[in-house]
Amino acid sequence: MSDLTYSPVGGTETGLRPPGFRHLFFRMPLGSGSDLYERAGSHVLSFRMHRATGARVVTSGPTAEPGVRLTVGVGPLSVPCEVVWSERTERRTGWGYGTLPGHQASGEEAFYVEHDERDRVWFTVFAYSRPARLPMRLAGPFAVVGQHAYARLCGRALRRLCTVNA
Repeated sequence: MSDLTYSPVGGTETGLRPPGFRHLFFRMPLGSGSDLYERAGSHVLSFRMHRATGARVVTSGPTAEPGVRLTVGVGPLSVPCEVVWSERTERRTGWGYGTLPGHQASGEEAFYVEHDERDRVWFTVFAYSRPARLPMRLAGPFAVVGQHAYARLCGRALRRLCTVNA
């Protein structure tokens, strides 16, 4: 993980909100039940949720595990990342990636599902980032809007996958 473009690494796993970064927290309900939680977690860990958004996703492994590299997007809009943590427990399943050189931003983003004590299943995107390249700096607030829109798109794709595969 020596070529990650930011520090601290792993903050999305612990909930750290480091200073000097923009922070994103998006959460949406998916439904309830352990079957839904298992399905949703599987879709997140296998990158199926990301692919269901219509994004092109190329990975060095079949599931999100630390060290797996991935690119999301096409051509000059593809962004290189590396999985820095993954988790699969009875209450939380997901992973976080860190940015690599060539990514428009510098930071970390996590995608996970949680199964709470009231049997509800939630999808969450948590990130901290700052512009790393000129196009992202010039995009300013539009980049933030785009990041929020992609989080919502992931949530809708996951909900659709879980409904189709129920």
